[in-house]
Amino acid sequence: MDKSIRALQFHPLALALSSALALTISTPAFAADIAAAHSENAIEGRITDSRHKVNFQGAQISIQELGLSTVSDRYGAFRFADLPDGEYTLVINYLGAEEVRRTVRVSRGKISRQDYVIGKQKVMDNVIVYGQRAGQAGAINRQKNANNMIAIVSSDAIGQLPDQNAAEALQHLPGISIQRDQGEGRFVGIRGIDPNLNNVTINGLNVPSPEAGVRSVAMDVIPSEVIASLEVSKTVTPDMDASAVGGSIEVKSLSAFDRRGQNYSFTAQSSYNEQVSETSPKLSGSFSDIYQLGSGAELGVATAVSWFKREFGSENIETDGGWGEIEVEDMTTGEDVQVFGAEEIEQRLYRIERERLGAALNFDLHTSLDDKYYLRTLYSEFSDDEYRQRKQYKFDKGAIDLAGRTASSASFTGAEMERDTKDRYEVQEILSVVAGGEHLFNAWQLEYQLGYSKSSEKEPDRIDVAFAGEDLTLGYETSGEKPRLTQSAPADDLSRFALDEVVVEDSDSRDEEISFSFDLSKDFVWRNHNATMKFGGKYRSREKSSKVRVQVYDGGFDDINAAAFGTGRLDYGLGDFGPGLSRGGVHDFVKNQQGFELNALESDIESRGNSYTSEEDIFAAYAMVTLDMDNWQLVAGLRYEGTRFDTRGNRVELIEDDISGEKSVDISPWQVDKDYNHWLPGINVRYNITDDLISRFAYTQTLARPGFSDSAAYQLIETEVSEDDGVVSTERKAEVGNPNLKPYESQNLDFSLEYYPGHIGVLSAGLFYKDIDNFIVSKEVQDNGQWQGFEEVSQPVNGGSASLTGLELAWHKTFDSGFLLGVNTTLVDADDELPNQADTLGNLILGYENNKLSLRLSTSYKGKNFQFEDRDTKVYQDAHTQLDFSGKYYYSDTVQFYLNAVNLTDEAYYLYHGSKQYNYQYEQYGPSFELGFTISSL
Repeated sequence: MDKSIRALQFHPLALALSSALALTISTPAFAADIAAAHSENAIEGRITDSRHKVNFQGAQISIQELGLSTVSDRYGAFRFADLPDGEYTLVINYLGAEEVRRTVRVSRGKISRQDYVIGKQKVMDNVIVYGQRAGQAGAINRQKNANNMIAIVSSDAIGQLPDQNAAEALQHLPGISIQRDQGEGRFVGIRGIDPNLNNVTINGLNVPSPEAGVRSVAMDVIPSEVIASLEVSKTVTPDMDASAVGGSIEVKSLSAFDRRGQNYSFTAQSSYNEQVSETSPKLSGSFSDIYQLGSGAELGVATAVSWFKREFGSENIETDGGWGEIEVEDMTTGEDVQVFGAEEIEQRLYRIERERLGAALNFDLHTSLDDKYYLRTLYSEFSDDEYRQRKQYKFDKGAIDLAGRTASSASFTGAEMERDTKDRYEVQEILSVVAGGEHLFNAWQLEYQLGYSKSSEKEPDRIDVAFAGEDLTLGYETSGEKPRLTQSAPADDLSRFALDEVVVEDSDSRDEEISFSFDLSKDFVWRNHNATMKFGGKYRSREKSSKVRVQVYDGGFDDINAAAFGTGRLDYGLGDFGPGLSRGGVHDFVKNQQGFELNALESDIESRGNSYTSEEDIFAAYAMVTLDMDNWQLVAGLRYEGTRFDTRGNRVELIEDDISGEKSVDISPWQVDKDYNHWLPGINVRYNITDDLISRFAYTQTLARPGFSDSAAYQLIETEVSEDDGVVSTERKAEVGNPNLKPYESQNLDFSLEYYPGHIGVLSAGLFYKDIDNFIVSKEVQDNGQWQGFEEVSQPVNGGSASLTGLELAWHKTFDSGFLLGVNTTLVDADDELPNQADTLGNLILGYENNKLSLRLSTSYKGKNFQFEDRDTKVYQDAHTQLDFSGKYYYSDTVQFYLNAVNLTDEAYYLYHGSKQYNYQYEQYGPSFELGFTISSL
């Protein structure tokens, strides 16, 4: 990070930001401005409940006589400044509570400051205490009064469904879909857009990705228990990061000022996975309190810890390389023939132990209603201990009986099978530390923030071991989701499988970022209309590195075969897997290896070719204005983002000289740097047709920088020199990164109507359109004039433009009877080239809630979507529907018991190759059941 720190010190914008911060927080003039701010006419307050326990964010507060309005912040606070002397009517509106009106007198040089209670005690306490009503009310109020299009999940709502992490908590929102890994939600897509094109922040700080090569953040590393709320912005304003083609996700961790006084909770849970018949524990707890420091200052301390250890597994069958023309031998004639089929079909069996530890420790210091400081930290550790056993049926290695072949079956003699194991332990960590403050002086609002975040992924001592068997009779009888495989008896004889290859790998991916930002805003009056001007800047410096050390052993195995590690027959629901291989036996054998022959060339290629470092500095500045004109609100402005990008890697070339029989590797460093700039205008318009009916329009420009693996400086080249009839020929192939990639650029149009009935609920419809330029695809580029003499070169390139048009419909309603309804769907018409883009997304939640019981049945649906191309044929993910159930019983005001059921219908993950009958990957995980209790404060 030395280079990044130097850039921060000497870049003009960075110097300006640093100077602004130093001047505002250290000079006597700033202190004088603070004092002056408290001498002006103002109304200040906090929106709370009858017990002064809960702060309400998102309440709308208006001064009837002046036409002024504002919205309460996270702490329930609001402020009107520079008011004329007089008596005013303060009107407070919050969905789920009756309107509140209070008369307030303003005298020169004085501040009217008090708490304002909303709702009758018997009504609002029910809303506050019990389940989703509190969370839904808060989320809907924030959505209604926002100046852009957002969707929110509160901590209360997270607790009402069996969501294990931040990704799964988001999947029930309109337009949101998730990508699953081993049945667990991991990456989040907004309106179907690839997760790499979204922005994720924690407490306002951009989150680097633990995984090598990508920008998307695997949100399963963030436990739901440490989250205060999740906010999805589908349109951005100029004061937000522009790297949000799909949208932006903000994770807010706990604050003591979210609720007044001392609060605590403790949860214990046991879960059971039906497929592997394993039980897993989970513990979590939180504590917060506010301490009086004198002179009106308050210190809030909030902490939360969550630990979850999950034992589970999956069963998988997949077609490696898909279906197409393969070359095999005709059993009758002995000639090579082309037939339609699969080169390889694999059976896979996974046993996995995942452990997730999350912790948050946050400090908030409020010296007054106008002066706030904070320090917020979040740490997450996610480990994945995986043992995979695999059988590979290699049909292109044998001879086919054409006479017995049908459209759905074939038999091969002299074929090969490989049995292999993967033994790996992976740890991902995320650390986020952010400090900042908010101050009001001379009617100027100053906000500043300094942040540091670091993500890492380590995979030490991964061991892959392969055993090869030959001269077997193998076949498949059907095609479809789960092809049925056949084999001759010798295929289960482990002594026929000789040790073929051992690969030991250590990998370490790191992603580190420092950032600083400031925002200045001021309210003013323009032609008798209230307005706010705001401007600011941000500096981000990021370094992403991937280091890989691979040792490939392909000899010196002393006639070792798989029988030395054999176990009993494995329980496998997708066919006959046969005997397994002992994890401990294989691991100990490799660790105690003597005399293995290292393939130095292959090891160098894998190690050096997959290692790189990329650095990225982003300088941003913006100016915007918010204008309220009767029932209209306009937010318009311009954002500038300048990017410096530098990447360092290796050009690795394997040279095979078949004439001399020699092999060599040529490795040389490769470094590329580039700069690019963007000016990004944006406008968000809100029109209140009535108090309950709101329309919105937005035009924004956003971008997404290329993925790190696509833009990394690496070249993997294979050169083969051969001689045929005295003619020497050279064949060259390459796989290369592209540091000169342009970022995705998107123009976005959004329009929506939102209807808020009198009670807690919202009915909404929205249209959106995105036109995305510089779309990145992987193509063969040997004919572009830069790769003369190469037979094949694969490289990511900017592949033109893509567009999508979508419709979002949603209805969320809490009925007086206690019934709850949540239904939404997103319909998208998109270009076929967009990966992970489903035409239809949908969610349905049915529930019932009273003071003792809370029940939820939820369904999430994601339609068919394109993934990638293989053998010039498109691979699709089939439609996926998951059904979950959650039930809670409130034993008392402080104790509740719950039962969750996840994936009740055992929905599988299915990819197919071109047509649905051609399997590419089928994986099933089984349902899981959770039983637990929570003890919490009132």
